[in-house]
Amino acid sequence: MNAHRNISILALAAALGWTVPAHAQDAQSDVLRAEIAAMREQMAAMAQQIDTLESRLQVTDTKAEAAMIAGETAKADVAKVAAAPVTPKVAQLEKSSGWSFEPFGRLMIDAGSVNAPGAIGDSGLGFANEVRRARIGVKGDIAGGFDYKMELEFADNSVEITDAILGYDAGDVSLTIGQHNNFQGLEELTSSRFISFMERAAFTDAFGFQRRVGLSAEYSKGAVVAQGGIFTDNIDNLDASNNSWGGDARVVFAPKIGGTQLHVGGSLHYRDFNDAQGSARYRQRPQVHFTDTRFINTGNISGDSEFGYGLEVIAINGPFHATGETFWQQVNRPGGLPDPTFFGGYAEVGYFLTGGDSRSYKGGKFDRIKPKNPVGKGGFGAVQINARYDYLDLNDAGIIGGTQKSYGVSLVWTPTDYTRFMANYWRNQYQDAAIAAGTDRDYGVDTFGVRAQFDF
Repeated sequence: MNAHRNISILALAAALGWTVPAHAQDAQSDVLRAEIAAMREQMAAMAQQIDTLESRLQVTDTKAEAAMIAGETAKADVAKVAAAPVTPKVAQLEKSSGWSFEPFGRLMIDAGSVNAPGAIGDSGLGFANEVRRARIGVKGDIAGGFDYKMELEFADNSVEITDAILGYDAGDVSLTIGQHNNFQGLEELTSSRFISFMERAAFTDAFGFQRRVGLSAEYSKGAVVAQGGIFTDNIDNLDASNNSWGGDARVVFAPKIGGTQLHVGGSLHYRDFNDAQGSARYRQRPQVHFTDTRFINTGNISGDSEFGYGLEVIAINGPFHATGETFWQQVNRPGGLPDPTFFGGYAEVGYFLTGGDSRSYKGGKFDRIKPKNPVGKGGFGAVQINARYDYLDLNDAGIIGGTQKSYGVSLVWTPTDYTRFMANYWRNQYQDAAIAAGTDRDYGVDTFGVRAQFDF
């Protein structure tokens, strides 16, 4: 383009030059030559301005094209983000000093029925419903590597403290002091939000597993988790006359081989009864909490201490999982009395009917199920079926508390990460039951329950 313009300028200049007569050699021709030179300079300046404008136009076009490409890329990114599943998070207040404050909570509402032989009567049986758990709490970080958690339970028309802890994170090791879970097995440590039946295994409640005040440490690295602590009693039972204490320890090895998550663990428990108590009692409901009827019950057993140990296993592969636990609890009795050892355990298998869903696992226990296609994102959520055999034997060394063999199935629908609906059916077979049906202590009881829950 510049060459064409130069030729045009030269042509115009030549044409102008030709307009001057050849014989005009006087002053007038000098004036014309000066004017022509001035015009040539003006035209050269105009050509320079045109070149500058063209350069600017080229830069502008390049920027516009880049902006269009960036715009299309941004649209694609927005579409990807919109299509991706979003995990909601509760608002968290953070401070520059290292403090944070995050509220959390859960609500579980149960209903169902317990059907026993008519000779037992209807007291505490039949249809019932309850708010199984209604909790709210706060947790967060404290400057210097510390963290805290405080949780209150509002069910049963009372207010109780469930967790009240101060922790410290030292990398692979964490320390905790306050009211928190002991380390008495897999199911007890798995949150009630993530268990596959409405209630945990029978032995966990029968053997008195609960939160206690104490000091504990946990080591977690790779496939190994080791936990241990010293505990007194539940925070609601602490007083000047209560001087019981105990220790708990648990070790887990959880390798992942191919697409299968494995878990093998064991736990130990010891508790020295206080002088005022000096006894133990083991009993259990028929796999639901909305009845206070216990069909097996040892009554009070005089004792100085108790010692327990358990084993636990898990295998998770895609939609399938299998798990089980066993636990032995021995009461050490005074005065040469025989020491009874009671036993509980369960075996469970489960399967997801919805594609892409699986039982979640983290830190030596089951974790939150996150549906691949949740409700609200074009999906139906996760649907899971489970079958379990649960056994509890409270007969030994002259103590007749009864045995409970339970066969259960559950259907669990998890429409979103934080909502869940469950239906359970159990057939409980009793021998040497603590409650007689007329003169019969060997009989069966059917229980059915449903639950609606959410947490945040």
